[in-house]
Amino acid sequence: MSDLVTPMTLRVAVTLGLPERLGDEPATARALASELGVDPLALDLLLAHLTTLGVVERTETGYRTTEFGVHLRADAGNGLHNLLHHDTAAGRADLAFVDLIHSVRTGEPAYPVRYGQDFWTDLAEQPHLRAAFDRQMNDRMSGWIPQVVAGFDWSRFGTLVDVGGGHGSLLAAILDTHPGVRGHLVDLEETAAGARGLLRRFGDRAEVTGGSFFDPLPAGGDAYLLFDVLHDWDDEQAHRILARCVEVTPADGRVLVVESLGGVGGGTWFDLVMLVHFGGRDRRLGDFKKLASAHGLVLESVTEVTNGRSLLEFRKHPI
Repeated sequence: MSDLVTPMTLRVAVTLGLPERLGDEPATARALASELGVDPLALDLLLAHLTTLGVVERTETGYRTTEFGVHLRADAGNGLHNLLHHDTAAGRADLAFVDLIHSVRTGEPAYPVRYGQDFWTDLAEQPHLRAAFDRQMNDRMSGWIPQVVAGFDWSRFGTLVDVGGGHGSLLAAILDTHPGVRGHLVDLEETAAGARGLLRRFGDRAEVTGGSFFDPLPAGGDAYLLFDVLHDWDDEQAHRILARCVEVTPADGRVLVVESLGGVGGGTWFDLVMLVHFGGRDRRLGDFKKLASAHGLVLESVTEVTNGRSLLEFRKHPI
């Protein structure tokens, strides 16, 4: 519970590509060090601890990856590689936890302390980080989508606008299940390009707009969906996002917010991730009501759509 040795050992092993390289054929620390351009003695110390952890094992011809260590490979299909590698969005961001004390003292993200600019600016400037972040979101969503689709009556809405909808996997599943629903996805152009490919099969039932949710949103929706969006932002930015949704939501329309509710099945570790990475947090139900009321929204219902995630349905307060 108290040291950083093992977590950093695993992250460095993934970043150096050791699970893949040592899965092909065993190698000694000296031979590997020459290939990778690292210090042979230091690498041997790293491999020794990886052996203790059961990630690699010693053989007569050198170290090789164990069946357990295979789970850290990029092709393992479990998303771990994308979370641990130093040069992916999540792996890079987690290194900012060394400055957690800054976040606790100030309430601000630690990410800019380490990297000189915020997480989202980094993603905008480095396409490989944006791609890694999109993969991370797809990995997270894959297990939730069937529950989210089945747990709420999406057929009530003629047109659903998925704001910050990523590559469109959730919207596609909703459209597949409810043929009478039209979908419109909004996300930054780099991500929207992937969504167009996925949603193309729906023809004129699906539309994709490249843009930010801080800018004016497309009108014409009966409901505007924010799935795991608001917890990435502090209150000031969350107000800006909600305001954009409200200004295009018709009088009888809905704003749908899906998030983990703080204090209701949420992970305390995740609150700290949101704080350190973005300066955000999982809000409590009362926080959402207060946030929404500033925009004339009234909470109509709360529906649990996954284990730990709830859909908050807001309507415009009647004038």
